[in-house]
Amino acid sequence: MLLLIKYTLLYGIVLMLVALGGMFSEHSGIINIALEGIMVIGGLGGVLTVAMLPTGTAPWLVVTLSVLVAALSGMVYALLLAFASIHLKADQTIGGTALNMLATALAVILAKNYNGSTSSKVSYTNSAFLFKIGDLELNIFIPLGIALLVISYIVMYKTRFGLRLRACGEHPQAADSVGINVYKMRYAGVLISGLLGGIGGLAYIIPSVQTWSFEVGVAGTGFLALAVMIFGQWKPVHIFGAAMFFAVFKSLANIADATVLSQLGWSSNIYNMMPFIASMVILAFTSKNSMAPKAEGIPYDKGSR
Repeated sequence: MLLLIKYTLLYGIVLMLVALGGMFSEHSGIINIALEGIMVIGGLGGVLTVAMLPTGTAPWLVVTLSVLVAALSGMVYALLLAFASIHLKADQTIGGTALNMLATALAVILAKNYNGSTSSKVSYTNSAFLFKIGDLELNIFIPLGIALLVISYIVMYKTRFGLRLRACGEHPQAADSVGINVYKMRYAGVLISGLLGGIGGLAYIIPSVQTWSFEVGVAGTGFLALAVMIFGQWKPVHIFGAAMFFAVFKSLANIADATVLSQLGWSSNIYNMMPFIASMVILAFTSKNSMAPKAEGIPYDKGSR
């Protein structure tokens, strides 16, 4: 039971963070298909920071610096999507897909350059990120994720910024008519998406292992986070519930050998497929009731009012 809780929280917080990032971007009117790539770049920045810090660095400093670098890396990479989508008015789906492909290739090159070899594996020590409550091993991203969930809810529904952001995703022409700068708000939404996605990438890689090969990217977690966002109806609290739901399925692959599930004799690959299968089934039945922002994916042209 402790293993199930451990891995559910581990994966659930990652999915929630990245899905919250997608939520901010799409509420501004920009479809962020590039979440997978943002996770890869953010994870790479954070991992390299941990690996390069000298031995004996204070744990709090390791965590702080790596999280900040991961967030900044994600924001810089998301800026590419923002520029292409907002200023160049490029197709957001195609742009996001291209950034996903570029991210893994870029991460492999940078990892190989760091190693000075043909290996894209980066080794590091993750002890600074782990702590225990009794027999349950947790990681620092769980309390951080809960704090960011609360902040996201407050920002989205209790602030003027959140109201303006949602207005830009619902009816940008109306927002512009009352003096809201739609371009700036969309940039803000995508940058917040990059911040959360970058942290989510680091949270996916660091706590579970101490060596990561960037050839695998983040194994489709960014796409699963998109499904979590849609299932959560672009609302923070619903996204949290959806993330934990999918995380239960994803955690089965890690606990199957240590539980009664081992008696079924199923391959771990079957359990790894479960969250993606569940996402397809759920979205097939719930997509008709989607409450997506009405103007998402539509480039805004100030002269078209």
